[in-house]
Amino acid sequence: MRFSNRYKTKDRKDFGILIVVEGIDGSGKSTQIRLLDKWLRLKEYNVFFTEWNSSASVKEITSKGKRKAILTPTTFSLLHATDFADRYERNIYPLLRAGYIVLADRYIYTALARDTVRGCDKKWVENVYNYAIKPDIVFYFQIPIETAVDRIISGRPKLKHYEAGMDLNISKDEFESYRIFQGRIADQYESMIDSQNFTVIDATMDIEKQQNITRKHILKILNNKKSG
Repeated sequence: MRFSNRYKTKDRKDFGILIVVEGIDGSGKSTQIRLLDKWLRLKEYNVFFTEWNSSASVKEITSKGKRKAILTPTTFSLLHATDFADRYERNIYPLLRAGYIVLADRYIYTALARDTVRGCDKKWVENVYNYAIKPDIVFYFQIPIETAVDRIISGRPKLKHYEAGMDLNISKDEFESYRIFQGRIADQYESMIDSQNFTVIDATMDIEKQQNITRKHILKILNNKKSG
């Protein structure tokens, strides 16, 4: 995966920090990044939080397509790519330029994992996002598939069509389809650990311990920033 280098080396000191969390549904990554957000704000850093598929400009169109179950894998991919581009150009990149700490609940790795599972060519997906800047750190919350799936299914009487991977015709049972779909996404994440330099967090540990580990990594980045 090639990343953009839109800031000049001399500007790096004034550039912000991009922190990303990734993982399958039910991994607990969203809980951890929310705790990081609160912690960094209490330390009086300028922080901006963004999450996958949250652009106000695109969300309504994406939601409509999902409700009607009419999205092809390529259309699905491009809608999320449009959502990301809107958030990236409006918020992520400008705020990094302004020196903010940007916390991203999912980044381009989500697209690489999900879109590849849906049958999109991986190189094509990489090229779609090749303008994006490489994060300072990517926390990958690693968890056994059954544990994650049980967390999600236990609180939901029904799953959404695309959420369950029903568009892939894996199984007629939505919960079985969801389990297989999430397992395939997990495999994609696992294949990226070394190549994308993920910092792996054992998501079966208690919440406080996971948080302490992530904070130590971030403090190291912040200290290096100050001394660099």
